[in-house]
Amino acid sequence: MKFALAIYASPFTAQASQTALSFARALLAQGHSLYRVFFYQDGVYTGNSLATPPQDEQGLTQAWRNLAREHHLDIVVCIAAALRRGVIDPEEANRYGLDVANLAPEFSLSGLGQWVDAAVHADRLVTFGA
Repeated sequence: MKFALAIYASPFTAQASQTALSFARALLAQGHSLYRVFFYQDGVYTGNSLATPPQDEQGLTQAWRNLAREHHLDIVVCIAAALRRGVIDPEEANRYGLDVANLAPEFSLSGLGQWVDAAVHADRLVTFGA
């Protein structure tokens, strides 16, 4: 079965990103596929490569990056939500004349059209967070 996931909550203030990560690992282990993982609203903070969690907490950005590399996943952050929250890729940093980009390279910026595309192509849509 083909799944698409949407994560709406910040990885720092809610359990949603951790739960989504565990769910993604479980469905991949059972032979299902992930068409796309879409981070929206405060969920876009998951793509921030500069976030450094305390040593006693799991680094969710790195965990999602590892999963994406291991399984060749399409992990997308909503461009409008990301720009509003200061999560920027090199292209957008250049476009806006910013000195730094902080979007982890395994993530890509894209619009809600990517979520609509996932809804069309996936068998199941699962959302995490408010």
